[in-house]
Amino acid sequence: MRILVSNDDGVHSPGILALARVAQDYGDVRVVAPDVEQSAMGHAITVRRPLHYHRTRIDGLDAYRVDGTPADAVALGAHHWDKVDLVLSGINLGLNIGHNIRHSGTVSAAMQAAFLSIPAIAFSGPSSDDPVDYGVFEPYLRQVIELFLDLDDLPLLNVNFPLQPKGLRWTRQSVRHYDGYVIPGEDPMGRTHYWFGEEPREQVETGTDRWAIEHGYVSMTPLRLDVTDDQRLERVLRTLQDR
Repeated sequence: MRILVSNDDGVHSPGILALARVAQDYGDVRVVAPDVEQSAMGHAITVRRPLHYHRTRIDGLDAYRVDGTPADAVALGAHHWDKVDLVLSGINLGLNIGHNIRHSGTVSAAMQAAFLSIPAIAFSGPSSDDPVDYGVFEPYLRQVIELFLDLDDLPLLNVNFPLQPKGLRWTRQSVRHYDGYVIPGEDPMGRTHYWFGEEPREQVETGTDRWAIEHGYVSMTPLRLDVTDDQRLERVLRTLQDR
């Protein structure tokens, strides 16, 4: 099995190294990731300049760095390595739950693989000022990968780790509405700048990715590429037929 490992934190992130080491037990591993951090890049694709793909070494692993986005890295990695069987993205330095999925480069790297018909898993963990002990996540990484490989009809999975996991939970994406606000400030040169802020309106729903993390469980959320609201589409069509 050929396993391509990518991320959005950059090819030298400790999270990608931890993930790649575990992945080696399941097949041949190649790391292809952005050369610098590309957090919150979403599913951006580079189209107005050429990309570069350079070999690098990270602790003995076969690895390449790309001067582009996470989606670029997966697309180039799949191009240069014929018949990739599985893509693993992460482990991200920061959770990707709820609406964060929309702008996550980690999740988008996995989505790019799914667009290429390659099964993929995105892994994210909590950010911390102290070094993260990835050894705590290792047994759960193995459980998730083995579960995923056993489920042939699961193309895309988003996984998040709490700081001290106590088990696995299948979840749905949490959906929260936010009151957004803008905080103006001033830089050292006297120029006005702005920060975005937000406050959630709703409480955490049971069974969601956010609920699992808050209760100490590893969250496993199946995702799909088609974001059509099927129920509302059917409702609109029925309404139009009745007119």
